[in-house]
Amino acid sequence: MIQKVGIIGSGTMGSGIAQVAATAGCRVKVLDTKQEALEKSKLALEKILSRLVEKGRIDQAEKKRIQDNISYVDSLESLKDSDLTIEAIVENIDVKQKVFSELETYVSEDTIIASNTSSLSIASIASSLQKPERCIGIHFFNPAPLMKLVEVIPAVQTSKEVTDQVVDVIKGWKKTVALAKDTPGFIVNRVARPFYGESLRIYEEGIADISTIDTSLKTLGGFRMGPFELMDFIGNDVNYTVTETVFRAFYYDPRYKPSFTQKRLSEAGYLGRKTGKGYYNYDKTGGVISQNITADQVKGLDFNHSVSKEELSQYIFNRVLVMLINEAADALFWNIASAEDIDNAMTKGVNYPKGLLAWADEKGIDWCVHKLDKLYDEYREDRYRCSPLLRKMVSEKKNFFSLV
Repeated sequence: MIQKVGIIGSGTMGSGIAQVAATAGCRVKVLDTKQEALEKSKLALEKILSRLVEKGRIDQAEKKRIQDNISYVDSLESLKDSDLTIEAIVENIDVKQKVFSELETYVSEDTIIASNTSSLSIASIASSLQKPERCIGIHFFNPAPLMKLVEVIPAVQTSKEVTDQVVDVIKGWKKTVALAKDTPGFIVNRVARPFYGESLRIYEEGIADISTIDTSLKTLGGFRMGPFELMDFIGNDVNYTVTETVFRAFYYDPRYKPSFTQKRLSEAGYLGRKTGKGYYNYDKTGGVISQNITADQVKGLDFNHSVSKEELSQYIFNRVLVMLINEAADALFWNIASAEDIDNAMTKGVNYPKGLLAWADEKGIDWCVHKLDKLYDEYREDRYRCSPLLRKMVSEKKNFFSLV
């Protein structure tokens, strides 16, 4: 039974995971080698819990219980009595392997050692351990206390007992589990790539400016944030690094090709809200002032007839949506996860308005294939190849779910 949890890293993710575990009744130790980072984590928790008290979500007794369940430490040895450790530090494979290797010298043989990595190979991380069968990926989404989804990713070395135990624990923490295969980006960071990548492509082609693209996807698709707003929120450096990692890990598959626009913004230090400049300019409160970058020339769709704003918005939405659907279908085709877990991952992990496979059923599988084939005929790029699963489903007249 998991009662003692060690969290390595006191940043936003580590602190958020600690709050989740402590709320569930676990005794939690948060580790950071910098005392000021631990103090910052402690103060952030105080602020969050006080706000929950003010809103009537919890009372003072519950606030004290959660805080009392968390202690702050500065050495790996302090985690020796942990039943489960979750690492939430920098996305660097060498650093993670070094930490895991040292951690294993302190903890018991039964301790589960997990990584919160968003895209790195769990098998590679596990290889640093003497007992790799105890290693697993447990990927929370930010902010961890609010986001319902947790991706659980067993490596090829992970024992079934560890996987089953972790799934039970995370469900006990009142989270929705999506079980994913250990492939680049897992579910969410793989399937979501076209939301950013295809939007950037549309911008770079000069079809529309960033504001038009954002507005189209929010208005027609019901997405809470447009792709450029979201990249600025995440941080263009972070988003670009994940894109580059996934592209490289998939042997340079053109579907995941990074954008020069995002690369240049990262190089310029236009990282989004945290720097005040990204695709948009921001004031001190994070409010949008104006677009920071504009297309050299917005040529539109370049049809032989004039295109209304409504037609342009529909084109943008359809193009991005069908690429997202294609990615979700391909994840299912390659057995990355079940259809239910893929749709749960996108709705509960990144707040998509609908599951992409359910959305495909709604639009019609034949509609998806037609749109993809039209894009492929226009560009003749492998980027737009239709998933074999979609094509097979059309021929067999099947849907992903019995919704339509």
